[in-house]
Amino acid sequence: MEASMELDEIIDDITDSLVAIDDSKIPFKDFQPGVGPYGEPQLVKRIAKQLNELPKYKSKVITKRTPDLLIPHEWAIEFKIARPFGDNGNEAENWSVNLLHPYSGNVSSIGDCLKLAQLECPERLAVVVIGYEHTPPKIDLSPLIKSFEVIARQIANINISDRVETLRDNLVHPVHQLVRVFAWEVIKT
Repeated sequence: MEASMELDEIIDDITDSLVAIDDSKIPFKDFQPGVGPYGEPQLVKRIAKQLNELPKYKSKVITKRTPDLLIPHEWAIEFKIARPFGDNGNEAENWSVNLLHPYSGNVSSIGDCLKLAQLECPERLAVVVIGYEHTPPKIDLSPLIKSFEVIARQIANINISDRVETLRDNLVHPVHQLVRVFAWEVIKT
């Protein structure tokens, strides 16, 4: 594996992995085909499998409880999914809570940042949000992402980098038509 992989490169590879999972048209459980309906643990496992097929990762990417995904000697990454609509096209309840709940010990992206900041490991740390939208968006994820950044920096006092963002459209699912991947390095102070 190349030394010092940058976050934008890894996020590009993760986003391409999501497109490959989508292109396979393998449904998650009884949901419609496409990457959008996958649950977080199942999706992270599929991403790791896709990354391990790329020579630069040398089949060393693993999934864990903490962090969700580990690229040894490179990155420890926690994931969250932002999915405003369900497989059935109805707006999901409480879909934004997984990003914004600003307390330690919970399962939000803020909680993940706090957990990563306490992690003793040689890897750089990152939090990633995989978000799905319609084309054009019925609910734009941008206000949620900006809110996460404000809460992380100004309320929870977490030192996060500038946002890295990728986008891919033309996904096969009729509701989850576009994927936006957002990432921030969590910088220990």
